[in-house]
Amino acid sequence: MGLRKAASYSKKRIRTYTRKSAKRKKAYVKAIPAIKIVKYNMGNKAAHVAGKHNYVVSMLADEKAQMRDNALESCRMIINKSLEKEAPGEFYFEIKVYPHNILRENKTAAGAGADRLSSGMKHSFGITVGRSAIVSKGKEIFCVFCANEKVAQIAKKTLIKAKPKVPFKNKIVFNKVK
Repeated sequence: MGLRKAASYSKKRIRTYTRKSAKRKKAYVKAIPAIKIVKYNMGNKAAHVAGKHNYVVSMLADEKAQMRDNALESCRMIINKSLEKEAPGEFYFEIKVYPHNILRENKTAAGAGADRLSSGMKHSFGITVGRSAIVSKGKEIFCVFCANEKVAQIAKKTLIKAKPKVPFKNKIVFNKVK
């Protein structure tokens, strides 16, 4: 079975319910899934530390929402691959959010004979299925630092390519640092 769609996780209550139980054994999340994100910083870090990057192109969230780690990773891959192809060594790329939130799912069987397989809501706390980052309105998701305006325009086009992979409204901001 594949992943549930983003609408399964309500936007009204973003933070996951943390179970509180009198029995210590049942009061915490036992298994935390591994993070799918490989790297958070890519590109020419030495130039960034030296202060040679004059432009910043950022993707900002327009609403408070969750972003799964697999969505972050797919955006990272498309942005990094595109920038390496178009402007190798002339950028520094950062992912600004971290998937701390643990997603759970109460799997139930449907169909003929499902009553023998499923416990319904009897043990409804759910098993861990993934992780997500809680992103508040106005928070930076991705930042690309560039030395010149030509590379900054390439970075802007690249972030526009990654826009459909983000599960909430967002905008791209183009700034000059110096």
